[in-house]
Amino acid sequence: MRKKETSESRRSFLKKGLSGMAGMAVLPSMLGTGNRDDEAGTGRRTKAVFRTLGKTGIKLPVVSMGVGHVNNPELVRAALDAGIVLLDTANGYQGGRNEEMIGGVIKGRPRDSFVIATKVAGSPEDRKTGLFKKGAKAGPFIEKFEASLGRLGLEYVDILYLHSVVKRESVLFETFLSAMQKLKKEGKTRFIGVSTHSNEPEVIRAAVESGVHDVVLTAYNFRQPHVEEVEKAMAEAHAAGLGVVVMKTQAGVFWDAERQNPINMKAALKWALRKEYVHTAIPGMTTFDQLEADLSVMEDISLTPEEKEDLQLGRRLGEPGLYCQQCGRCIPQCAKGMDIPLLMRSYMYVYGYRNLGSAKEALAGVDLSKIACSECSHCRVDCAMGFDVKARIEDVARIGNVPDEFVV
Repeated sequence: MRKKETSESRRSFLKKGLSGMAGMAVLPSMLGTGNRDDEAGTGRRTKAVFRTLGKTGIKLPVVSMGVGHVNNPELVRAALDAGIVLLDTANGYQGGRNEEMIGGVIKGRPRDSFVIATKVAGSPEDRKTGLFKKGAKAGPFIEKFEASLGRLGLEYVDILYLHSVVKRESVLFETFLSAMQKLKKEGKTRFIGVSTHSNEPEVIRAAVESGVHDVVLTAYNFRQPHVEEVEKAMAEAHAAGLGVVVMKTQAGVFWDAERQNPINMKAALKWALRKEYVHTAIPGMTTFDQLEADLSVMEDISLTPEEKEDLQLGRRLGEPGLYCQQCGRCIPQCAKGMDIPLLMRSYMYVYGYRNLGSAKEALAGVDLSKIACSECSHCRVDCAMGFDVKARIEDVARIGNVPDEFVV
């Protein structure tokens, strides 16, 4: 049934989406400027809203593609053909299979017709402090990146991020900062940056302080309690010439774990693009329907009154949503010292995205059979997002009962 539905969705997308956005399939060279006429001679021009990625000079549509949860190469091909330019992946996504899939899709395409960003995590890292340990070496980091190039089939990527940084000290950590500068000097990446899922303002400002980063990739959505501070930091990065890319724009997809109340995805994406200093967003797309919706946002980023109202639905329902801001304030509150942000992110993967594979991948180093919540009669954690932490962790623990062979 799933294959049939996917096939029908793709045919519908090709019929409705590509024919209706034919002009969007023609994009400027990454070395050029502005929109240009269709080389096929149709005379049509792109309709997408473009912004320049800071001092990199790369001109991108405001909507790019987060590919981390995608395992269908046809979806990525359709995205590129329809106007998407930037594909965002990471060394660890799907155990490297994500980069391999992208490599197959881009093979044979003109190199200036797409932009590839990948991310490599620095290690070892202390999860509780968010800092790299003193014994961290550049060698393993560079080896992982070289493996990424091999899987992608490329001599260079356009952007290399130090992945999932949470502290100023980690942004400025000399071992990885020097390694990235070395790779840039060797021509193996055109630009370097950092990605962050939490403590975003501090990380963004550290990237500016470094004087060497070109791009920041940050979590940003309408549900962040500290959104004003994130916006101030992004504006500062933009003023300093850094490219600003945003992720987690869809804020968990659903308001409730039962998936009865979806977040208006177009409204959430438009909200994230309303500021000029947000250069592009990388929403995750796993279906042709989602791709079509995101392409429509690429043309028109203005929020309607109805869409603004939709973004208040959770408040009216009294639902805390599924998005965890990864602030980490819960960790010292937990009597058992559990990595609650990791568990909450995994909860979102399962109950929001219905992506059991990503959840199990994130929890690979966690012994779910030893989750300690059952030992506490009352949870002391006061979550910034209002989650019932104990109940959600107990739900996440059930993932351990699902055999790996059932995960696709």
